[in-house]
Amino acid sequence: MSIYEQMGGETGVRRLVETFYDIVESEPEGEPLRVMHNEGNGLRHAREAQFLFLSGFLGGPQLYVEQFHHSNVKQVHAHLKIGAVEAQSWLSCMDKALTQTADEETRRRLMQNFTRVAEALRTTPASVQNPLKAIST
Repeated sequence: MSIYEQMGGETGVRRLVETFYDIVESEPEGEPLRVMHNEGNGLRHAREAQFLFLSGFLGGPQLYVEQFHHSNVKQVHAHLKIGAVEAQSWLSCMDKALTQTADEETRRRLMQNFTRVAEALRTTPASVQNPLKAIST
């Protein structure tokens, strides 16, 4: 059984994405993501794009590929400045969302995968993100 099916299929993945973005929009740890998305296509677009992407990523229908003809997550995020703060913001919000929408084993497995992806998507080195940290070390 795929994680998509374990999550409840389309309804479960939609619930995860909606919960995630509700957290992004309302919790302090979501602020870096709010800022980043508001400089781009906005949170409304991000909600739908993430649903399409996660459907395929979790083993369900390849909705993102059908619409955009690829699922290269690095390419999708290449125009954004993603540093440690943004990556941690995404991971924190997703962990909270998974806590509300998935069983513990699924949450743990997905967070391991999402942590690897978040690190791979970083486009801004830590020293650029926080120049004072680089100077003080």
